[in-house]
Amino acid sequence: MSPIALTIAGSDSGGGAGIQADLKAFSALGAYGCSVITALTAQNTRGVQGIFNVDPEFIVQQLQSVFSDLDIKAVKVGMLSHTGVIEAVVDAIEKYAPPYLVVDPVMVATSGDVLLQQHAIHCLKHALIPKANLITPNLPEAAVLLDRKRPESLSEMMDMMEPLMALGSEAVLLKGGHLAGDKAIDLFHDGQTLHQLEAPWVETRNTHGTGCTLSSAITALLAQGYSLSEAVRGGKEYIAEAIANADQLTIGKGHGPVHHFYRNW
Repeated sequence: MSPIALTIAGSDSGGGAGIQADLKAFSALGAYGCSVITALTAQNTRGVQGIFNVDPEFIVQQLQSVFSDLDIKAVKVGMLSHTGVIEAVVDAIEKYAPPYLVVDPVMVATSGDVLLQQHAIHCLKHALIPKANLITPNLPEAAVLLDRKRPESLSEMMDMMEPLMALGSEAVLLKGGHLAGDKAIDLFHDGQTLHQLEAPWVETRNTHGTGCTLSSAITALLAQGYSLSEAVRGGKEYIAEAIANADQLTIGKGHGPVHHFYRNW
């Protein structure tokens, strides 16, 4: 059987994040990718110039199309713009029961602006996250989920893990890329044990799409039958190398993308 992974997220016209990054990561790691688009963005390496939200009814139609025909093994959820979209996705997850659900709670822009209104954050926390096998918040997103200040140290990250697990996901990967230091440290709680995952810190401005790419890499590996722990570690290794090789690309005049196909090009 061909391993099929689905991404439910927004489109990045610049190609570095969102649906485009997800499909690249799926392909790079050996999974067939399909997609449900929740929003269109006018976006490039310099920022987001516009957002057009897709009507929830059409999102439902996309979900019905892919689930009724394709044997989807793992689902990654990214940008969900408002409550109606979240509810449509939750209904589909309940109806079709894919084996794995990875939720990347895209809620905070690089500028620090919160992208979801409070009622949508509430819906995300109480309706979608409890259905997830894994959530992958970065530090600003974890702060919003828990209504706390953003962690500024590894110990403060560790203090967040139990409250994040209490939201109901089977496992949590807290991404520490916003911390200063010579290592990129993430914390992974697999439901029983807390693990510290490390990679060398890479000096590059080409980090656009790192969060999308990591969650999609994990999803691609889950679709192929890897365990959750194996998929998280494999995804961490992949994104570390994609960042390390990002400067091989010259894309745009701002923050360019990571190198999804560093193994192939």
